Amino acid sequence: MNLSLPWLKQEAPPVKPIRGAVAVQRQVEVVPEISSAKTVGVLLGSFAFFVLIMFMVADKALALLDQPISEVSIKGQIHHLDGQALATQLAQEIRAPLLSLDVRSLRDEALANPWVHVAEVRRQWPAAIEVSIAEQVPVARWGDRGLLNHQGDIFWPDLSAGYDFLPRLNGPAHETRAIIAQYHDLSALFSTYGIRIQSLTLESRGAWNLELDNGIQVVAGREQLMPRLRRFLNIYDAQLAEVADQIEQIDIRYTNGVAVRWRTEERQDDAG
Repeated sequence: MNLSLPWLKQEAPPVKPIRGAVAVQRQVEVVPEISSAKTVGVLLGSFAFFVLIMFMVADKALALLDQPISEVSIKGQIHHLDGQALATQLAQEIRAPLLSLDVRSLRDEALANPWVHVAEVRRQWPAAIEVSIAEQVPVARWGDRGLLNHQGDIFWPDLSAGYDFLPRLNGPAHETRAIIAQYHDLSALFSTYGIRIQSLTLESRGAWNLELDNGIQVVAGREQLMPRLRRFLNIYDAQLAEVADQIEQIDIRYTNGVAVRWRTEERQDDAG
């Protein structure tokens, strides 16, 4: 049996070169390694340059858009409000160019006008402001100086133009909606007799008083209001309508009738 033991093997003798042959030694090409730190530096430099360019472009764009405001326009259906005066007033409050303008502050300034119910301010390029207005809709007078809108909100405009054609309502300020609703209900009832309610007052203790368009004061009280008023209208239509110009006040807070206060001759002359 032949047993091969590698560690006992003798190295083979060197090969003798063949005559006429040329020994060629291969050269290994070494690729220089690029430092990772240098690569990161290049990338960061490129990014910084890009950001700088973007900032320059944005700055120029901002300068083009943020122009001084040259026009303020009022939009909306306007019947009582002086739109030109409001535009002039708002223009005087502008202290910044278009993009820097505080539109909320300008909106609050518009809402400070008693005839403005809702206001919305928009920027309009290149250099204008548009203010959309929803005007107050007066449905009644409130006392001697105020007005009520359709939502029962009180506002206080200049009443020099006169709104005497509107009914006059009075009462606690937190009861405006209830007073308007009561006025509409009573107006529907009185209109069937051809009578118009000129004034309606809710007293602090809950009693109701009316003034008719012929000047008669009606003291209605707070209990059983509708039954009392129906009885009054029947009595008025049957017995009092013909002498209405002689009546100053009618108290209907009675179970079976009404109490009439007649005008004096002096008061009748004033009424006439």
